[in-house]
Amino acid sequence: MHSARRLAILACPVLLFAAAACTPSTSTSTHQDAKPSSSLSPSASSNGEGLPLAQAVGRLKTAAESRTGYDRDKFHLWIDADHDGCDTRKEVLLAEAVKKPREGKNCRLTGGTWRSYYDDKTVSNARKLDIDHVVPLAEAWDSGASKWTAERREQYANDLGADRSLVAVSLGPNRIKGDKDPAEWMPPAKDATCTYVTDWVTVKLRWKLAADRAEAAALQRIAAGCKGATVKVTPAP
Repeated sequence: MHSARRLAILACPVLLFAAAACTPSTSTSTHQDAKPSSSLSPSASSNGEGLPLAQAVGRLKTAAESRTGYDRDKFHLWIDADHDGCDTRKEVLLAEAVKKPREGKNCRLTGGTWRSYYDDKTVSNARKLDIDHVVPLAEAWDSGASKWTAERREQYANDLGADRSLVAVSLGPNRIKGDKDPAEWMPPAKDATCTYVTDWVTVKLRWKLAADRAEAAALQRIAAGCKGATVKVTPAP
């Protein structure tokens, strides 16, 4: 079930841009290894699919950000959208496991192994993993989600309709990241740079979120060094 079940919950049939070949050609993305999907196919760019990362950055609307009125509770987290007993957190854990955990009654997960691409570490205890919103909730609020309905913010917070929105990563780097954007924080693993920026841009385009000037400049600077990185996005329903 794992990734197929995850995508079935909120999948949208319209395809525009999606992440592929997210690291420089000299390195291998552990993120791709952990999340097999046609949207992550290394051959996508060579087949002319998707949009070069730098061009995708250029598609982002640039606008000032405001955190006025933000409250994390305005994003309803970890729902069980398909009523199968597994909430969003557990769906992501099942989808991203390198070694699948055992799934017991009420989606109780035991065992399993994950690869945290932020710090390039293997984690064998799900309690030591965060499910990170690649574009943090506060950042989403700042760049457009403040105008959404509560229902749409819930959809964003539990976005299982795309591989790039939610990732299982080690607690440490995720807590340091907090609500920072790529102008303020990047994953500590060197090979994660292009993957992370591709993920970030993919999510922002998927949800039509803006970028402030410092963020856009950082994305353009980093994207210039990510040769071969391409972006595809399934627009949010």
